[in-house]
Amino acid sequence: MNEKTFNVLELNKILDRLSSFTTFSAGADLARALIPATRLDDARQWQRETGEARTMFANQINVSTAGARDVREAALTATRGIMLEPQVLLDIRSTLRRATTLRRTVGRMKAQYPLLSDLVNGAEECNALQEEIARILDENTGAVKDSASPQLAIIRRDLKVAFDRLQTKLQRMVTSSTNQPMLQEPLFTMRNGRYVIPLKADHKGKIPGIVHDSSASGATLFIEPLETVELNNKWRELQLDEEKEIRRILLAVSDMVGQDADAIVRTVDVLAQLDLILAKARYAEALRAVEPDLVEFSSRPNPDHPGSSIRLKGARHPLLTGNVVPIDVDFDENTWVLVVTGPNTGGKTVSLKTVGLCCLMAQCGLHVPAEEAQLSVFRGVYADIGDEQSIEQSLSTFSSHMTNTIQILREADEHSLVLLDELGAGTDPAEGSALARAILTYLLAHHVTTMVTTHHPELKIYSVETPGVRNASVEFNLQTLAPTYRLIVGLPGRSNALAIATRLGLNQEIIEDARSMVATEDLVADDLLDEIHRTREDIRRQQQIIRNLREEAEEERAE
Repeated sequence: MNEKTFNVLELNKILDRLSSFTTFSAGADLARALIPATRLDDARQWQRETGEARTMFANQINVSTAGARDVREAALTATRGIMLEPQVLLDIRSTLRRATTLRRTVGRMKAQYPLLSDLVNGAEECNALQEEIARILDENTGAVKDSASPQLAIIRRDLKVAFDRLQTKLQRMVTSSTNQPMLQEPLFTMRNGRYVIPLKADHKGKIPGIVHDSSASGATLFIEPLETVELNNKWRELQLDEEKEIRRILLAVSDMVGQDADAIVRTVDVLAQLDLILAKARYAEALRAVEPDLVEFSSRPNPDHPGSSIRLKGARHPLLTGNVVPIDVDFDENTWVLVVTGPNTGGKTVSLKTVGLCCLMAQCGLHVPAEEAQLSVFRGVYADIGDEQSIEQSLSTFSSHMTNTIQILREADEHSLVLLDELGAGTDPAEGSALARAILTYLLAHHVTTMVTTHHPELKIYSVETPGVRNASVEFNLQTLAPTYRLIVGLPGRSNALAIATRLGLNQEIIEDARSMVATEDLVADDLLDEIHRTREDIRRQQQIIRNLREEAEEERAE
């Protein structure tokens, strides 16, 4: 697969949107790093996984990886004897608990969801670790519980007694009628981890104690009374004992995490994979997408045909918003090169990107935004789309396109899909047209499935005369002077320059002068194309009327 093609077709934007449907960072990372499968079996399995997830949602089975965290790095850190913080330990328990829940629900539904069941059963619960973390930590606050160890319970009991004694002593001192005149306020506070009282500076020495701080103005000294030094010391010693015991407890649990590190890493990997599959299903629902029928390369009536298949009905570009016009694309049994012609801003490039993106999405295990889809799994997808003129490299638009095309021709084979936008543009029309035909002939001879857009009229004739090549065009409404964005396979696009100029009100004398300069056969061909397009549209409308009448008749017969 070609990284440049992913950027040109904006697969990275699709994967960013996919990541927004994940529930934790490990799943999001997998989504953004997704690479299309190049083997049919892999792509089919990914599609089946997405299909199972959508069926699960449709059956209103509540399955989610919410609550899981990417704790792989923390687990590996614990193998080096490093203590993990309480919140990290709670994240590990939450992740393992989510794995337990999924194993007990999805893991037992192998008959209905075999792929997802097998995946979920690959997670490990580490029940002993879960229970130990729950035993020592408060799930709501993350604090180590008193019951985490008998020693901690004793220390915290003694700590409370020492604290109460210290508070009582300080309260008596600040409320004493003897001391109050010497204090700025009848309260005590803390400085450097020791409780102190605010003594007025001009009463220094009247209450024996240790000075820990002073106010900005110097009017207040914060002293630790000698009467409370021993109580402060006892309280502080017990605090240090508490911290030491908590550290011992957390190190012991961290050691358990280190012993289960491999299982935790595997479990996060499984949950991330499941998160990705569920995100694919949610994204498919949001796009109203369908599961594509992925088929093998198979023999065709034409022995030169590479055996690829691209059939899309009602396909929509997944990044477009608003009223998106769907397109139908069908490379028939005898066609592996499709040449799309039509006016600028008519939707040729969007059609090209839609086909390319649908193929890449299908090979990523994503359902495609279409009514129906049958696609081959290509080993390589190559695209040259857009204006890539480079000032830094002194490359013109033509040179840039040609550089890309040369690289594509070197790499593409009979299992590749090649998408070329405005083939032969940016240079002398005659030479550009000849070059475009030569490139198409090369791709045709090397059995490469290809779709190109072009302005060169010569390629319309080339597509009609050359076996394996087929014309396609985007519609243009001459009444509104606007493209309809509908793709019509089988007909080349007609030139609209003179017709548009007439509709816009250009002097008729100039129009006739221009018409006289166009070859008679070109005018006749355009008139014939115009007639074919009108006839085709009439037939389409009549078919719609017939379908409506048939439906009405069926309803009446049923009644």
